[in-house]
Amino acid sequence: MGDPSKLRIADADREQLVDELREHAIAGRLTSEELEERIGSAYRGRTRADLERLKADLPVSSTSVRLALSRRRARLRRRLVQEAGGSIALCAICVGIWLAAGATGSFWPAWVIAFTLLVLLRDAWRLFGPASDQEVVHARLQARHERRLARGHRHRYRGLPW
Repeated sequence: MGDPSKLRIADADREQLVDELREHAIAGRLTSEELEERIGSAYRGRTRADLERLKADLPVSSTSVRLALSRRRARLRRRLVQEAGGSIALCAICVGIWLAAGATGSFWPAWVIAFTLLVLLRDAWRLFGPASDQEVVHARLQARHERRLARGHRHRYRGLPW
């Protein structure tokens, strides 16, 4: 992939910029003439660089900050769901083994369930709870990912054997 500023933009990108420009106009940073001119340029723009030029002299708007935070939260939510899927599969296998062995004695899969899902529940609370902290959740997910890589769980194709 080349320069990201040369990527073509979608109508949603144009609409987002128009919302940001209106926010700046309400704050008094743009006159109505400047607003109209920039909105026209936004609708004529074809690449990401075209849109970036229109807001280069403006501070970051609260709309773009809100959007960036919601996108990041969505990425973290997807990563948590992926990890939860793996944990649930492991727990289901353990319960299946316990059932196949006759389901006698104590329910030992509870230990596996507790250790695998408690970590995910803690991170989900950090992400969706009242004191949401995306940085902490991201750091924990990244640390777990790096530990898995360090243990040698690399199942990606590395190329031809020679």
